[in-house]
Amino acid sequence: MTNRPILITGATGRTGRRITDLVAARGLPVRTASRQGDPPFDWHDRSAWDALLDGCGAAYLCYSPDLALPGADEVIAAFVERAVAHGVQRLVLLSGRGEEGAQRCEQLVLAASPAATVVRCAWFQENFSEHFLRDHVLAGRIAVPAGTVREPFVSVDDVADVATLALIGDPLAAQVLELTGPQSITFGEAAEILSRAAGREVTHVEVTPEELVAELVAAGIDPEDASGLAWLFEEVLDGRNSAVTTTIEGVLGRPATSFETYAERAGVTGAWSTPLEEVKA
Repeated sequence: MTNRPILITGATGRTGRRITDLVAARGLPVRTASRQGDPPFDWHDRSAWDALLDGCGAAYLCYSPDLALPGADEVIAAFVERAVAHGVQRLVLLSGRGEEGAQRCEQLVLAASPAATVVRCAWFQENFSEHFLRDHVLAGRIAVPAGTVREPFVSVDDVADVATLALIGDPLAAQVLELTGPQSITFGEAAEILSRAAGREVTHVEVTPEELVAELVAAGIDPEDASGLAWLFEEVLDGRNSAVTTTIEGVLGRPATSFETYAERAGVTGAWSTPLEEVKA
């Protein structure tokens, strides 16, 4: 790995900030890109792309809101073309498991460079403590259209560890790494585990996608992002992703983080210690 900067898009997000810290801890130069950055980064505003890519040797691609949504492949194709033109060869794409649109983006990235890697996963464990489901846990009511479908929720920490290795070395080049947690559980089972870890009763309540959008918007989520999340529940939470992989253990040499371990750690660090009324204030 040369000493050229590693570009991290979505650097203030759940995976991006972890990868930024991991790369910096190895003494490697990092260049961050986010909406709050200088210059601000927006996947749909190409004016800042060249300045961010110039001189970089690797880039982590975390597209928002989701690669499966219409038009994402066009944006990724343009960004990757620009990156390669700037000499960026090592590309690591965060992709969605079971998403046809995301797979089109994967093919574009893998075709652009022999040093590219795809990190493919679905629902993060940390959605319950760092994202849109945190308020649900605090309210004691995980209201999502999930039924009894099983999902092998994956730890963002594990994803960041794998993505960092792909960014800084050759062994993971030209691979699609499908990452999951070590077991598949329902949202109802997740609620039971979270109840114990959070020290409050949490249950799963089935709602329609329309009801989910309304609740998310009322909680302050951007309407477009809320609709995208509801669409994902309908699109991929149908059992297609219930199978567990051993990729994390194969890459990192340790077991993937279980949902129980994640919940215990989040509880100890106070992820759900703030009353819901204070979160809303």
